[in-house]
Amino acid sequence: MTEPRIVTVTVNPTVDIACDADKVRPIHKIRTFAEMQDPGGGGVNVARVVHELGGDVLAIVLAGGFPGKFLEELLSEERVPSRALHIAGRTRISYTVHDRSSLQEYRFVAEGPLVSEAESQAVLAAVEQEPGDWIVASGSLAPGMPEDFYARIAAVAARTGRHLALDTSGAPLRRALGRGLALIKPSLGEFEMLVGRSLQAPGELEQAAADMVRAGAAERIAVTRGHLGAMLATAAGVLHLPPIAVEARSAVGAGDSFTGAMVLALARGATDADAFAWGMAAGAAAVMHTGTAHPARADVERLHASLRGGVIR
Repeated sequence: MTEPRIVTVTVNPTVDIACDADKVRPIHKIRTFAEMQDPGGGGVNVARVVHELGGDVLAIVLAGGFPGKFLEELLSEERVPSRALHIAGRTRISYTVHDRSSLQEYRFVAEGPLVSEAESQAVLAAVEQEPGDWIVASGSLAPGMPEDFYARIAAVAARTGRHLALDTSGAPLRRALGRGLALIKPSLGEFEMLVGRSLQAPGELEQAAADMVRAGAAERIAVTRGHLGAMLATAAGVLHLPPIAVEARSAVGAGDSFTGAMVLALARGATDADAFAWGMAAGAAAVMHTGTAHPARADVERLHASLRGGVIR
């Protein structure tokens, strides 16, 4: 059986630098160690996870300046197939610092470069040109990009007969709803922002997600809830999975890992319930490691097996 191909789109990628510090204090010079440099941004992280799990993937990225070249180099080192579209601005650099004294994690996320309309159009053309069974558009839009950009990608997916998974938030997500989305994966906070109200009372989250599926906003809505686990709403009903008990070292990239594993499972023909379990397993495996989106395949497979045995059959 031919391995399905997944094309990821990252219009505001980043070079992610993660490090440890004994203690983060104001004014003082903070010495860091255990530095790691990773190619980052939503779709890039998804592509790295799909690649780690043995999937066929291509990462389309906008890249500019020296940081953009470094991003390409890091993707090449990880052997993640990619297509870089060069822009005038410089790719952003983001930092994550783990404070060993407090066990807290500090994340500094840059805004990103200005992207022109011509550069945005180049992304749409690349998505249309590259063959694949699924498209995953993930992450924030870069400054200067139109709010309906992901809606435009949805139009490309519909025109070319491909499934689209979208992992973003705010207006770009809202503008794409109802355009044939196969999956959206907001966090609880992002989903509450989307519906415009708190969903803390029992049953409110489930009802809101089920209503959106029935209205045609998306075929599947997976809402990740951190230490409370996750929920998946489809036309068949609502599923829940509790959090998987693992030793957490970093939460960076856990959501992208969830998306990557779930989409890969769906592309390979898994049921919604089993794909949901794969997503949970990858998200949990990701937090076991420092750096961004570093779930190990063996960990994902082991955690998935435990879910199949205990929760989803």
